[in-house]
Amino acid sequence: MAKKLPKTDVVIVGVGWAGGIIAAELTKKGLNCVGLERGKERKTEDYFMVHDELRYALRYELMQDLSRETITFRGNEKIRALPMRQYGSFLLGDGLGGSGVHWNGQTYRFLPYDFEIRSKTIERYGEKKIPKDMTIQDWGITYDELEPYFDKFEKMAGISGEENPLGGKRSSPYPTPPMKTTPVLEKFKKAATNLKLHPYNRPSANLSEAYTNPDGVSRAACQYCAYCERFGCEYGAKADPVVTVLPVAKKTGKFEIRTHSNVRRVLKTGNKATGVLYVDTTTGEEIEQPADIVVLTSYVFNNVRLLLQSGIGRPYDPKTGTGVIGKNYAYQVQKGSATGFFEKEEFNTFAGAGSLGMVIDDFNGDNFDHSNLNFIHGGSIAISQTGLRPISNNKVPKGTPLWGKEFKANSIKYANRTLSVGGQGSSMPFKHHYLDLDPTYKDEFGDPLIRITYDFEEQDRQLAKYLTDKCVEIMKEMGADQIDSMDELGPYDITTYQSTHNTGGVIMGADPNTSAVNNYMQMWDAENVFVIGATAFAHNGGYNPTGTVGALSYRAAEGILSYKQKGGILA
Repeated sequence: MAKKLPKTDVVIVGVGWAGGIIAAELTKKGLNCVGLERGKERKTEDYFMVHDELRYALRYELMQDLSRETITFRGNEKIRALPMRQYGSFLLGDGLGGSGVHWNGQTYRFLPYDFEIRSKTIERYGEKKIPKDMTIQDWGITYDELEPYFDKFEKMAGISGEENPLGGKRSSPYPTPPMKTTPVLEKFKKAATNLKLHPYNRPSANLSEAYTNPDGVSRAACQYCAYCERFGCEYGAKADPVVTVLPVAKKTGKFEIRTHSNVRRVLKTGNKATGVLYVDTTTGEEIEQPADIVVLTSYVFNNVRLLLQSGIGRPYDPKTGTGVIGKNYAYQVQKGSATGFFEKEEFNTFAGAGSLGMVIDDFNGDNFDHSNLNFIHGGSIAISQTGLRPISNNKVPKGTPLWGKEFKANSIKYANRTLSVGGQGSSMPFKHHYLDLDPTYKDEFGDPLIRITYDFEEQDRQLAKYLTDKCVEIMKEMGADQIDSMDELGPYDITTYQSTHNTGGVIMGADPNTSAVNNYMQMWDAENVFVIGATAFAHNGGYNPTGTVGALSYRAAEGILSYKQKGGILA
């Protein structure tokens, strides 16, 4: 029998960006919060002088142990899903701070078009523009309504950047100036400007200068060491929950973090949650934590899985299109890119930072005319100087043998003579893309794994080719002597890394029949349960999702405080 603990005001499941923001905002207002994190404790000191590419980038030190819990995947319903036994397409973070510790720090705001995508698409092109099986819908909130929360997240994190000329209107400038414009970025900027495009410095959670945020948290500037993605930041220069929001929550004395706490169920009576059941993985003991409010802030797959296992919300049925939990799973189209090889120029690409880059949005969202195109939305196009670490970077021109004397010679020749321009394409949901519980495979506790049913569609193939052509055009203008690019987008391949931008499954909206949560991330079917994260995205845009997750988290915190006072479904 599970050990039952005293009730708390709020229990938070998963202590990453969303969980940390919720904890900070609620404890500042006097609520008692318990944060349950299934991974281990983390602190900045853990990363002092640990620039170990093998340990972190290739052996996934900060990631979930797939031998204990993983996902299963199939391209369509006719295929049996199989477990992901080793990392490929995406990485699943584990430990205090979650994916917010090992991210690159690229911090965008989704475009105004994203939040009203169905309405705006029909308004401009008519309903026939949307394929029959594509299940896009408006998010139940507009960009203008969410803008103050974007602003709050950026000021907390100290985001460094400059105004996007094709983005939504801002209420204030970025709190810190953009990062350095290196010769590589300047080359892209000049080429894009020559093509009458609109380049701007990428918004970055790697601080361009020392900064103290509104909560009084001070952090140092980025050192451009090139160890961002898959690594923790030893300087605290990269905004993450451990150095920003969690210290604020702890300082109140109202927040208790319990690591090694794997939540297996949300407990409920009627249409309300009563708490959660979790396992202390250091002892194996089952523990019940009662709470007035349950907040799920884990990763996409875990949020969906917990709701399905707990019988909360209506599971999505792809045959009828009814139900909401598991609906509108989306990913990212990362295949549109061009790699240029230069015979007479060399670049210091060994140096960099996770968010150091230059971006254009001329082909993102609905910033361009889609009338004669066989896809909707688009993607951002960027050049990144994240820093080429020695093991994982070895680009050679097409036609080079995969081993031998010529391979070695070209590896050395082009080590500092290669640049890449890449497109990050949006991902639209389809009726047959969804998440559910696998009927065969289980985790170490005997609970079913989450199953992904997903593949690229014609929408994705058309978009990827379009973005590739634009990348090639820019690379030509940059003066590359040889350009390699994608010929066509094949089937989705889960074995090759693309991005950890998984979205959907507990989507937001204005209609309980087609969405799981309202625009405060409150569940329609369980009013004291809030589900926060990229699970709420009704589709995935042409950007990294973290900035939008941060904004939604601040919006949700406001809603939770209101619910605590008044109860009921928030309007």
